[in-house]
Amino acid sequence: MPIWSLGPQPSPDLDESCGRSDSLLAVFKNLMTKTHFRRFGLLALALPVLFMAIQSAAQPAQAGIYNRAGMWIWYVDDSNGGNLGSIIREAKRARVGTVYIKSGDGDDAWSQFNRRLVNRLHRAGLKVCGWQYVYGDKPVAEARISAVAKRRGADCFVIDAEAEYEQSKYAAADMYIRELRRLVGPRFPLALSTFPYAHYHPSFPYSVFLGPGAATANLPQVYWHAIGDSVRTTVEITWEQNTIYKRRIWPVGQTYENPPISEILAFRRFMLNYGSAPSWWSWQETNSTEWRALGKTVPRVGGYRPYTGKPTVERGMKGDQVVWLQQHLIGAGYNLEPTGIFSASTYRAVRKFQQSRGLEVDGVVGTTTWNRLLRVTPVRVRWSAARNRALRAGVSSAGGVKPGNPLSANLPAVRNELAGVSK
Repeated sequence: MPIWSLGPQPSPDLDESCGRSDSLLAVFKNLMTKTHFRRFGLLALALPVLFMAIQSAAQPAQAGIYNRAGMWIWYVDDSNGGNLGSIIREAKRARVGTVYIKSGDGDDAWSQFNRRLVNRLHRAGLKVCGWQYVYGDKPVAEARISAVAKRRGADCFVIDAEAEYEQSKYAAADMYIRELRRLVGPRFPLALSTFPYAHYHPSFPYSVFLGPGAATANLPQVYWHAIGDSVRTTVEITWEQNTIYKRRIWPVGQTYENPPISEILAFRRFMLNYGSAPSWWSWQETNSTEWRALGKTVPRVGGYRPYTGKPTVERGMKGDQVVWLQQHLIGAGYNLEPTGIFSASTYRAVRKFQQSRGLEVDGVVGTTTWNRLLRVTPVRVRWSAARNRALRAGVSSAGGVKPGNPLSANLPAVRNELAGVSK
């Protein structure tokens, strides 16, 4: 059984909005007069405005950044020769609103992401996000490099974590996220970009990167052509496997490896049905025909309803989706440990939850049970504290699982569907 602990469990939504909401309430109180009549009149007039203002304050300020067509830049110098004027004109022609530019790699900040670059793109009306490939060996140092992007003017930041974050890296992910949030603050827009087929990666810490206090947007890399599935199949699997993490999905599409133009257009059309604006990997690998396809007006897919199913998780299964299930069950009041193993105790807790909600009591977590369970606020596990305590106590690894990880953290990946994509 791993050593783990739960940190403070604030409500992220309330915490992020309370500062602005409290100031609005203070302004409202100052408007009140001494007479009951005037107070009542002002109250009647001001309540609708106050309600809308508080609701607006509670909404994430991220949709305007991610809900724009985007393009990823690996090397600025290899994107239209590094000519910013040419980059801006190309972005405008393709209706690109957000540019994702590499700002670091591991514990190394990249000089190409700088104030001059960001300011020039901002003046052209573009949003600019930094992104960094992270490895998990030096999580605190990597978090400090990630925070540099905000200091250099980034509107948001994207964590690109992939194969290196599999195999017992929960504590590292937790340390990285906690340090990054400490540096950039609770409201700064953070997103995760990683594997789209979460069930292929049972030891990847999705539940940490997309959990409470972490990234608030999900940018899975939906490279259908490289994966070998149809556009529709890839999109539906991605949505099925990722929606349980309760983060809005803004997928990254594929222009590298010359996918058929018909598929690029199909991907754009499906995204209209899902109400999600895609971004594309990557600028330097996008040819002129692909650029024209990105700027072309396309219709929705007629007669198509977005897929809303959830993955089935049941007794005997292992992996991060089980960890996430257990975090929700604990949040609902059941006495469990987040082991990542769907054991007898987890099975009993699921049945009790189903019974309490008037669901079919079968102990299987499918779409209906997920939909009810996802209304629960999950606990936040302090994996990093568990690892540090274990190291101080001299606790050794058991069965290949390092302290500060669920028991499922040593499971191998089924497949790396992003293999071959250089970052």
